[in-house]
Amino acid sequence: MDTGFPSQLLAREKSTNRKVYIETFGCQMNKADSENMLGLLDEIGYKQTSDIKDADLMVLNTCAIREGAEDKVFSYLGYWNQVKQNKTGSMIAVGGCVAQDAGQALLKRAPYVDVVFGTHNLQRLPDLVLQARETNLPAVEIWQALPPDLPELPIIRNNDISAWVSIIYGCDYNCTYCIVPYVRGREKSRHPQIIAQEIQELGQAGYKEVTLLGQNVTAYGHDLDPAIHLGDLLRMVGQTEDIKRIRFITGHPRDLRLEIIDAVAEVESACEYFHIPIQAGDDRTLRRMARGYTVDFYRKLVEKIRNRIPETAITSDLIVGFPGETEKEFMRTVSLVEEIGFDSCNTAAYSPRPHTPAASWEEQVPDHEKYERLRFLNSVVTEVAHKCNKEYLRKMVEVLVEGKSQRNDTRLSGRTRTNKIVNFAGSENLIGKLVDVLIETVNPWALRGILRDPFNEKQPVINS
Repeated sequence: MDTGFPSQLLAREKSTNRKVYIETFGCQMNKADSENMLGLLDEIGYKQTSDIKDADLMVLNTCAIREGAEDKVFSYLGYWNQVKQNKTGSMIAVGGCVAQDAGQALLKRAPYVDVVFGTHNLQRLPDLVLQARETNLPAVEIWQALPPDLPELPIIRNNDISAWVSIIYGCDYNCTYCIVPYVRGREKSRHPQIIAQEIQELGQAGYKEVTLLGQNVTAYGHDLDPAIHLGDLLRMVGQTEDIKRIRFITGHPRDLRLEIIDAVAEVESACEYFHIPIQAGDDRTLRRMARGYTVDFYRKLVEKIRNRIPETAITSDLIVGFPGETEKEFMRTVSLVEEIGFDSCNTAAYSPRPHTPAASWEEQVPDHEKYERLRFLNSVVTEVAHKCNKEYLRKMVEVLVEGKSQRNDTRLSGRTRTNKIVNFAGSENLIGKLVDVLIETVNPWALRGILRDPFNEKQPVINS
């Protein structure tokens, strides 16, 4: 790590035993960033703690995707300030999308914060922490763009079975509701050989699964010289024998080219799972969102996937109550959920965000209407998801065991290749392993089954 501090100081810092607590809001990209923060801070002697009251440094990694994000941030910071007052010498740092947007202004509402850093200068976190400690003054630094050469950052992962691997940062689209291009910048891909090396090392370390991440992961590689695409990368990293599963999220439908679908079909470790946000099921709404495709385009894209990979799972994102959306247009979204048969959907009421055109448009849908639509849509999404899950009954599925079930610690929980949660009885020594489970019951959000009995040839199974 290249810092502006003397090597003697850094050596002294690394030998200390300070503790850091990190709270992460938002998407998988933020979770991956937090793992990089842990790696960076370890370089100057900070070890992770799960107890905020024991922390010498508290880091809030923020998300700005929804309205009220800043209020949530300052609500947390108010409590953190009380913790800080009770531990002499402790510090507070704020990073992520809210910090990128607010910058110096964040200190006006929270003058007790010691460090503010953005999404583009994550690598500067150790320097800023040391600066604030040495000077006893707030250290604020926000870069307006990613550096020309993406730095490779140290990482401490919070999971030893599945790993996040960021492959592209930022987004080149300008959807009229979305703040991501403003706080995350334009698309910038990591070099494929560097990604392949990282995944090779993960396999050697015992990881079974990797998820390739990006604000627009399906756009990967167009900015490289020579340009490549996500399908090329899947074929490259799919050669890593120790990695049994590869996923990717989240992309844009326009960039999900046939070559990527073919790679998923042909690379053994590529999972039969696509998360393809459509956002709305009405063409006028999609035009006003500046999504750049029609419902029919999306419908044909799904058809291509299912023709090539019949048993794939497809999930999506949906926004209700976009400015000017009529009841009839909303019902087209509902109908599309039933028509496509999504395995699940992330749904949200439209949330006006700063720096986005739609936030200032007239015809804002009243909150009570937005949430009434959201409740109805969620009921349909649940019904469709339950119908999809019933297709798994009496089938044997491969499950990567992730740990104990959240609702019943006498059971284990894991995921299928199609990203379905499966709960079943089993011993803890199965955690981290791939097992076969016969599905006996289902609900909209999870499957339940029994471990395959290798000695029971009469165990009824419909091979999946």
